Amino acid sequence: MSRSGFYLYHICRLALGGMFLYAGGVKADNVVVFARDVANYQLLPYAWNYLVAATLPYVEAVAGLLLVFNRKVRPAALLLAILTFVFMLALASVVARGMEIDCGCFNPGQGHTSAVMALLRDVGILLLALLTLRLRSRMLS
Repeated sequence: MSRSGFYLYHICRLALGGMFLYAGGVKADNVVVFARDVANYQLLPYAWNYLVAATLPYVEAVAGLLLVFNRKVRPAALLLAILTFVFMLALASVVARGMEIDCGCFNPGQGHTSAVMALLRDVGILLLALLTLRLRSRMLS
């Protein structure tokens, strides 16, 4: 791998890891508000909203930590890519149903990020996760 590829890998890994470490931290800080944001999507049975709100922030934070500390990078980046894709599907359903809700992504209960803007942001996050996976695979070959 070239020197620029090496630096690009570390920038992508740290950016993705830091982003999900932050996102998981702010969600874990106020699980009740995040549960309300999850319920606003109207996709899960009522009790599952709290289960998702109680577990997802820690999954995101642990995967983010793994990326920041350069450990288990491929599984962590793959998990975050899958979570981002699932979230994109949820956002697409919100847009298709004409709903206006706060995505609850980075600041649950604080302000309003439109579903369309969150969807566009998540396309970038998904591309970042996939690029991290690709660069990591190239480093190992």
